[in-house]
Amino acid sequence: MTMKSDFYGLADTLCAKMTGSEVLLLNFNGEETDFVRFNMSQVRQPGHVQQRYLRIELIDGQRHTSATLTLSGGSECRNGRDESVDLPRSIAVIEQLRQRLTELPEDPHLLYNTESTSSETQSDHRLPAANEVVDQILRAGIGHDLVGILAMGSICAGFANSLGQRNWFASHSANFDWSFYLRADKAVKCAYAGVEWKADQFQAKVDGALEQLSVLEREPRTIPPGNYRVFLAPGALADLVGMLNWGSLGLKSYETKQTSLLRMITNKAALDASVTLRDNTADGVTANFQSQGFLKPDHVELISAGTHADWLVSPRSAREYGVTANGADDWESASCLELAAGTIPQAQILEQLGTGVFINNVWYLNFSDRPACRITGMTRFACFWVEDGQIVAPINVMRFDETLYRALGENLIGLTQEREMILDAGSYSRRATSSARFPGALIDDFHFNL
Repeated sequence: MTMKSDFYGLADTLCAKMTGSEVLLLNFNGEETDFVRFNMSQVRQPGHVQQRYLRIELIDGQRHTSATLTLSGGSECRNGRDESVDLPRSIAVIEQLRQRLTELPEDPHLLYNTESTSSETQSDHRLPAANEVVDQILRAGIGHDLVGILAMGSICAGFANSLGQRNWFASHSANFDWSFYLRADKAVKCAYAGVEWKADQFQAKVDGALEQLSVLEREPRTIPPGNYRVFLAPGALADLVGMLNWGSLGLKSYETKQTSLLRMITNKAALDASVTLRDNTADGVTANFQSQGFLKPDHVELISAGTHADWLVSPRSAREYGVTANGADDWESASCLELAAGTIPQAQILEQLGTGVFINNVWYLNFSDRPACRITGMTRFACFWVEDGQIVAPINVMRFDETLYRALGENLIGLTQEREMILDAGSYSRRATSSARFPGALIDDFHFNL
């Protein structure tokens, strides 16, 4: 039995048990993932995970409550018949929710989809067998200390309600997050991810990382605080702009005046005209529906040509502020944040950087002045000092403090033509499905304060 048929069968039985004005919402998440951990260029921990979760939400009027349980996906023999072991457990949870529901107050902001907007999206499986990918990784690590984790396989999501709606989504992706370690705090951090695995593209990543690893062997330089011309690689730029997902892209953050983009609305502040930022669900690996049953549009334009375009609107915010929801979940953050490509060829980056700082990775990011969209953070791993278009030496860790209005506004020189697909490597409780697609950015007058 497939995950989809198992979920739909369970949903049909549970939804049929609703009485009176009760409404049932069911959200399913499942995965079949190969996880392989590497250290010192050897396989240290291979494993295969298959898991399924079901979130049950019971609604009666404006009262609602929910619970999540792990599904076995299996059956046991009773009286000569195979019966699902998940069904009685799910029915017991619903009974507990019924008892709890009578003691809860009404929720004035509760909103769920009452139209039957069923859908099914299943991407093609274009991944090779895990052992083929592992063999290529092991070859890439010969003679070096490669450490990292490979996660590849299928991720599924489903929605069902007692009003007759059914939605299913399945995607297949691979994500290899690794470093070539040199010594102490010196390493080149890399990632290769996507819905298919292309050996030549992975090898190009490896070759570029090994070139940077050889530079790390040189004596590092300490750069004094000040303003520098910098290049932010796609991963670094994605982390920096990704700070907007910390409560700055949703309607609720605007209405409560907590968004770091508030000046775009109140003061008409703008970024460079080349900056277009969207939540592009259509090209991501996350489900195209959300937990209350509303479908997500293929994309939501958040910033268009440097100016604010739209907010992510959850059902709760839609009910509270009297607007239409646009597929956002309760936390109103982007699941596939995408920045439009620019015009600078990646091959010309060092030449156009000239003299300055090449930043591969950043960490310890936080807002230092949220209303000004000012972000502080530190450089990490392989970051370099560049002179006359040539990488000269690695740099010791530096702290920066800069606003997105300057970095992607008045001081933005340009974005690269090439973009990188970045998948969230998180696997707490289950494999993460958020992603990003970003170019690199060449920026002038970028401020380092330590």
